[in-house]
Amino acid sequence: MKKHASFTLILLIFLGLKIHAQSIQPSLLTKNWTAFWIASSKETLRSYGIYVYRKTLDLPQKPSSFIVHVSADNRYKLYVNEKLVSLGPARGDLLYWNFETIDIAPYLQSGKNIIAAKVWNEGDLRPEAQLSVRTAFILQGNTVAEEVINTNTSWLCQQDSSYRPLAVNNTFGYYVAGPGESIRMQNHIKGWEKASFDDSNWKPAHALFEGTPKGVGASPYGWALVPSPIPPMELTPQRLSRVRKVTGLSIPSPFPSLPSAITVPANTKACFLLDQSVLTNAYPTLIMSRGLNAKVTLTYAEALNQGGDKGNRNEVEGKVMVGREDLIIADGSNQQTFTSLLWRTYRYIQLTIETKNEPLIIEDVFSTFTGYPFKNQATLNSEDPELNKMLDIGWRTARLCAFETYMDCPYYEQLQYIGDARIQALISFYNAGDDRLVRNALDLMDHSRLAEGVTQSRHPSATPQMIPPFSLWWIGMLHDYWKYRPDQAFVKNKLPGMRQVLSFFSHYQQPNGSLKGVPYWLFSDWAVDGKGWNFGAPPIDKSGHSALLDLHLLWTYQLAAELEAGLGEPSYAGAYKKQVELLKKTIQQKYWATSRLLYADTEEKDFFSQHTNTLAILTGLITGQPATNLARKIITEPGLAQASIYYKFYLHQALVKAGLGNEYLNWLTIWRENITLGLTTWGETSDVKTTRSDCHAWGASPNIEFFRTVLGIDSESPGFRTIKIEPHVGTLKKIAGQMPHPNGRIDVRYKLVNKQWMIQIDLPTNTSGHLLWKGKRHPLLGGKNSFVL
Repeated sequence: MKKHASFTLILLIFLGLKIHAQSIQPSLLTKNWTAFWIASSKETLRSYGIYVYRKTLDLPQKPSSFIVHVSADNRYKLYVNEKLVSLGPARGDLLYWNFETIDIAPYLQSGKNIIAAKVWNEGDLRPEAQLSVRTAFILQGNTVAEEVINTNTSWLCQQDSSYRPLAVNNTFGYYVAGPGESIRMQNHIKGWEKASFDDSNWKPAHALFEGTPKGVGASPYGWALVPSPIPPMELTPQRLSRVRKVTGLSIPSPFPSLPSAITVPANTKACFLLDQSVLTNAYPTLIMSRGLNAKVTLTYAEALNQGGDKGNRNEVEGKVMVGREDLIIADGSNQQTFTSLLWRTYRYIQLTIETKNEPLIIEDVFSTFTGYPFKNQATLNSEDPELNKMLDIGWRTARLCAFETYMDCPYYEQLQYIGDARIQALISFYNAGDDRLVRNALDLMDHSRLAEGVTQSRHPSATPQMIPPFSLWWIGMLHDYWKYRPDQAFVKNKLPGMRQVLSFFSHYQQPNGSLKGVPYWLFSDWAVDGKGWNFGAPPIDKSGHSALLDLHLLWTYQLAAELEAGLGEPSYAGAYKKQVELLKKTIQQKYWATSRLLYADTEEKDFFSQHTNTLAILTGLITGQPATNLARKIITEPGLAQASIYYKFYLHQALVKAGLGNEYLNWLTIWRENITLGLTTWGETSDVKTTRSDCHAWGASPNIEFFRTVLGIDSESPGFRTIKIEPHVGTLKKIAGQMPHPNGRIDVRYKLVNKQWMIQIDLPTNTSGHLLWKGKRHPLLGGKNSFVL
């Protein structure tokens, strides 16, 4: 019964995490806080360490409200009377250091209360996305009534010396998502969050200095405090699905879908492989008893592999497990519990156990899913079940790549890249109708800009990296926000940053407008069969020019001119339009290959790609029937560098713009290959068998295009004020769907009956638009619109 009680306790802790948006006392945003940043040492340190803090609070009665603000460097978990009430801080940078706001009144009681926090810093091994000044913790009461809980020397602190970092050296390719944990349970501080815990030997925390909100004075270390702009992350308990391999012991049949004790005999080496059935981001929890000095290693992987070939992700025989690890050394007591500090990404967990002179009892293994709390508000009803399967996989991919920021991938990097985030933002609009993480991404990238004008390619990131084409995608992402969200003030605030980006590029434009000598990494795509491509950068000719870069700049000038004309300065709009005309003329002269009726990647016309010709269509450099002819050649012409799963987002838009939209469902080969090979999220590259990451949301564009292209739902004016419906249903005879809109929901239904289409379109009230059907425009009003065409 103890194992069931422990499982229930863990669930209650996580389920008790209910955080509500609260008002912040205005003075806390304009004056120094009365709470201090506290630490275990006055020394400035950023080394690996885990620290626990306690504060006893006596209350005459249970309060109706008790609002606090909390942050830490690097991360924290906050408990009130044993209940987990907050995790954070949300990832940001030093000049915008987030704090969370929580009303802890529901967890307080009359009499004695224990406020406790675990704070940690993984030092040089911390995730690349985690910036740090030094390890510290701060908690501020919202008003004078709550200031009794402020962090200062009244808080007690102790380092938990049981932890050691486990560097991750055995994954495939670039890995910067943090170390594993090694914990010796004999040294582990247990029950520190409980009222019964004896803290008489703990030392008072050292007060460093007062908390400083952004824009107020100066701080010796930084941490310009700002309210977190995003909601708390979701925490949902989940069970693993099944056991796939076992050696050295027997596993009871209910496990792991239900708790069931597993006894590992003394002096035994055993191993078993657990399958979640789908990829997940979760905090794993292991509960075990006895087994003095036994070692339990948990290894996490997206898939097993054979010589670097992952093959079918459902298959495990003949393959090996390689990945991030946690190591727990048992102390022989009952109900020893391990939950990772930060979440892990896995489909498979392998437990490798080595006991000494005492049996070890595995009481339970389960996990708690976490991620940005997106709710899917979009549905698709089709006669083709494959479409819904793709939507499900794409939604899972998008969710696993969304935490406190968007992430390129959860297992390897957890970094917010602009190129990825633009696609992720559109998925958020089309599937969830939630723009908070989008605004956060646009803000963070704006903050990352260098003095020369270019943004960093990813942010937050401890190591700066510049990809100038991604700065152009930031402008594209800003334009998307303007197009789909009714928030002109936010966009207008970003126009100065947009101008700085374009000013950066203008320094490298020649008199004819063409770019030359642009510095940094010019990554555009992991092109397939990309002759002349260099580590993702497109071909550059002998004179230092690139058609793809010129076209990308042309497109961005077009988008920037629209933003300036709609919200900014007419003079900038005019200047950008002049650049558009100049670049159009130059690109046509330099790169059009009459012999092949294609745009070349270079002026020498020795390399050709889908990418360059894609942007030629999207920029309107070629239109009408010539564009349709070019689109057909993009698909069929041999010898072109092929767009990866990422760049197909742009390729497919170009093909649709050129009039081939009814063929969209024929272009999903790479997604079908992912499904055939057992992936439950979309892989990073088009080489599905050997791709590094099994989860990259830049490949989830069908979650946009099933609604934008197939159902035909798009914005017709800024802020989605009016709606354009232009379906491309291909050979389907019946399809319907709905998606969120700033004013409500859009619902469309198409059904072919006796060679006539029965069409019903429901728009939100106070919304209008047009149905485009076979070249004709039909007006749409708020409410139900029915057609027989």
